Amino acid sequence: MEKSSLSPHLVVGDTPESQEALLLEKIIRIVQDCETILLHASRIGEKLHHKSGRGNFVTDYDSKVQATLQSRLLELVPEAAFLGEEDQMDQTDISKGYAFIVDPIDGTANFARGYNASCISVALALDGRPLMGVVHNPYQQETFYALRGKGAYLNGTRIHASDRTLQEGLILFGTSPYNADLTKKSFQVAYRYLSEAEDLRRSGSAAIDLCMVASGRAEFFFELSLCPWDYAAGALIVEEAGGLTGDLQGRPLTYDRRQTVTARAPQVRLLELTGT
Repeated sequence: MEKSSLSPHLVVGDTPESQEALLLEKIIRIVQDCETILLHASRIGEKLHHKSGRGNFVTDYDSKVQATLQSRLLELVPEAAFLGEEDQMDQTDISKGYAFIVDPIDGTANFARGYNASCISVALALDGRPLMGVVHNPYQQETFYALRGKGAYLNGTRIHASDRTLQEGLILFGTSPYNADLTKKSFQVAYRYLSEAEDLRRSGSAAIDLCMVASGRAEFFFELSLCPWDYAAGALIVEEAGGLTGDLQGRPLTYDRRQTVTARAPQVRLLELTGT
């Protein structure tokens, strides 16, 4: 593929800001280079392993992408902590200094079936908050990225959340399949929002869904239980695109635990969910 370039508006000279932009560009290159592992994967079913929870899988390719990212990203920022999906969240402290938060293949179930709706998601956090975020969808050749305070981009072009209201909106959601106790509530919340919106979609990748909100292709996303690697990069991209993130009550996201995540266009209001 022709690799995406940062917008020239991000690089303004030999300043701390431009050094951050150059670091982001290097991270983008590393993430994009990993696409060949996904695109050239073969006999995935023979390399598929079950994790805890219904429909929760890991493939040998997840592990290969994560190992590649860990090696190359830590060459860029050797002092950074590294939290990947295949790691133990409670054993990695991301609250101080730099930390990479990585999902090597978001949408593994899609990947295992050749559904072609998966992505690589990498955030670099500073003192517990995302500073940079990259989400690369190799099947669509789309790279979304953001640097805190500098806007969000898709393949070098600035993106913005839409100005549509909920009534005009497209709803995206995840069903939290790994937690059966949340299945009914997930569909109750989805129905509540769909009853006031235009339509609804389910992709199987939270990171892709977040980028759909950031780019104005959809207006609202929620999932009742996500881990930081699922949303750290995507949430920053949404915020830098002018969208809003939080939980179902609008409380700010944190990046140290599993939690409910929402993202929305600025004209979309959160609904009362009494009884769900």
